[in-house]
Amino acid sequence: MPVSRLLKLFWDRVAAVVCVAIAAVMLIVGWVQISASSDAGEQIPYIMSSGIGGLFLLWIGTTLWLSADLRDEWRKLDVIDESLRRLAEPAPEGETISLPDEAVSALPRPAGARQ
Repeated sequence: MPVSRLLKLFWDRVAAVVCVAIAAVMLIVGWVQISASSDAGEQIPYIMSSGIGGLFLLWIGTTLWLSADLRDEWRKLDVIDESLRRLAEPAPEGETISLPDEAVSALPRPAGARQ
C-alpha cells in the first residue's frame, strides 16, 4: 500500500504523532532555555511559550489519538449491529444466513476460547 494512501487513511494518527513530537521538542527546548537562566523574570517567557505551548500540543495529540481509537471502535460496533440486524430478520425458507468475516472477527470471545 503506498505511503500517500496510508497517510490519507490514518491522517488523525499521523497528526497526533506529529503534535506529540513537536510538543516534546518544545518542552525540551523550553527546559534547556529555562535552566540556562537563573533570573525568574527571564524564565517566564520560556514557560509561557514553550511550556504552555508544548502542553497544549501534547493535549491536541492525545485527543486526536483517542478520537481515532474511538472511531475504530464505532466502526466495529456498526459491523456487529448490522450483523445482528441481519440475524434478527427471518430467513426465507431454504436459505441460511451467514455473517461476514469482519463481523465474526469483531465479536467478543469468551476468556478461555481459542481463536
